[in-house]
Amino acid sequence: MDQGACCPYFDPDFESTLENIAPPRYFNVTIRVCVDNDTWDDCTLVKVDSANRHGILLEMVQVLADLDLFISKSYIASDGGWVMDVFHVTDQLGNKLTDNSLIRFIQQSLDLEGHVGGGHGSCPAEVKTCLGNLVGAGHLNSDYTALEVTAADRPGLLSEVTAVLSQLECDVDSCTAWTHNSRAACILYITDRPSGHPISDPARLVDVQLQIEGVVEAHHSTGELRRVSISGPSPNRIHTERRLHQLMQEDRDYEAGPHPPPVESDQFSMAIAAAEARRWFGSGGANGNGTGWGPLGLASSSSPVNSNYSKAIETQASIEEWKVRDYSVVNVRSRDRPKLFFDTVCTLTDLQYDIFHASVRSQGSLAVQEYYIRHANGSTLDSDVERKRVIRCVVAAIERRVSQGVRVEMRTADRKGLLSDITRAFRENGLSLAMAKCGKQGEMAVGSFYVTDASSSGSGDLDLRRLEAVCDEIGGIFIDRNGRCGGSKRGDCLTTGIFGSSSSHAEERVPRFSLGSLLWSHIERISSSFSSISRS
Repeated sequence: MDQGACCPYFDPDFESTLENIAPPRYFNVTIRVCVDNDTWDDCTLVKVDSANRHGILLEMVQVLADLDLFISKSYIASDGGWVMDVFHVTDQLGNKLTDNSLIRFIQQSLDLEGHVGGGHGSCPAEVKTCLGNLVGAGHLNSDYTALEVTAADRPGLLSEVTAVLSQLECDVDSCTAWTHNSRAACILYITDRPSGHPISDPARLVDVQLQIEGVVEAHHSTGELRRVSISGPSPNRIHTERRLHQLMQEDRDYEAGPHPPPVESDQFSMAIAAAEARRWFGSGGANGNGTGWGPLGLASSSSPVNSNYSKAIETQASIEEWKVRDYSVVNVRSRDRPKLFFDTVCTLTDLQYDIFHASVRSQGSLAVQEYYIRHANGSTLDSDVERKRVIRCVVAAIERRVSQGVRVEMRTADRKGLLSDITRAFRENGLSLAMAKCGKQGEMAVGSFYVTDASSSGSGDLDLRRLEAVCDEIGGIFIDRNGRCGGSKRGDCLTTGIFGSSSSHAEERVPRFSLGSLLWSHIERISSSFSSISRS
């Protein structure tokens, strides 16, 4: 990386951040959390100063992601044992964070060391997000039996798994399933139907695992990777979506396909990204009418799908070596969406890389990310083989959550065997699940499913009349990529679901900086600030 690329111009927002944040040691604590609603009219600033350690950034981003918050911009800078994090956030409906209970919950949850005092008022045990999800302290699924499955993706896999669970008198409390590059992974949290309690009897756990292994092995090819694992309640259970990334990483879904295209130096500028968006979509915004594309890639209801969309926002990644600073620099350019930041940081962390500095910015439907990393052992990515592997892993992490197919939203009264019935209805009508997430909200079961035609890989040939019939059967609605609704509740079409919003609230703004140039024009100053306080 050329040291001369640093630009003397700086973003005033980043400048004020540096003025206001001092290392926590100065205040005799190891962490400081601030939720600021005064600086910007269109977003809330969440600022965290803390002692640095491996994985702490992931823990912070995970808290915000679980609360269904959208991070449009972020700066991370560290020096020695300290790290400063600034997140520009809104909820997925585009609103600032004004609920005092939510703010207190964020402050307490980001206090990862438990040092934030009681000055924020009592913290609620759980809060409801903008999408209606209840989030509480700790891992909400720690009290359930967890069933993990990874296998080759094929139509009807989840249907067969849930059918066997129903026959074994196991109820599914929640389920998340992803598919990518012809591989599939799912995590189901289950209970014993007769007792309503988690399954802890070792013999019963073994029996359930053997039965599910039989389902998976019935269709696998010789030498094909597959895995079934079941475990009882655990207080130290890994976050569900982080665990899904780990399962697909272990399944090597990142190996398929050509090597991802690199991010050229001029493409990393937000000004260039905005110009390219206008070239593809017109002057009104990412889709030509000023409303942009939604976080899940769904167009607004008033705009047609642009056939050049996927080409215009192909995920790109590259890694450079900055030998002067002894960092490897990971550049990523992709479509923006909720949890993008989480997916990238999660993968780098689980690959055992420490993130020392980072900058993330989105504009319309485009996002650029830059990470300055070293391996946990202190080394940089010196070999071409290692760099290519990390690039593939990061791109795979981003693409796993990209929606394929038509989205179906379901909300109905919960009952025994419901998920088995729903997935069977899809399978019997020639539909395949590309992604699924379902759970409970009180006495109701809610779910989001992305479905494709079982005979093809996309939604282009999907018979929407057939899908509408299935939705009428299961009590759901579908939302196609043009924003049109169909199904049993089309008059009350949902625009949000437990996967996220289907409409964009991100406005096009005038780009004010190139991320890499801005960040590194201030690194010397940050380091000097840390050093002077450490010596005092």
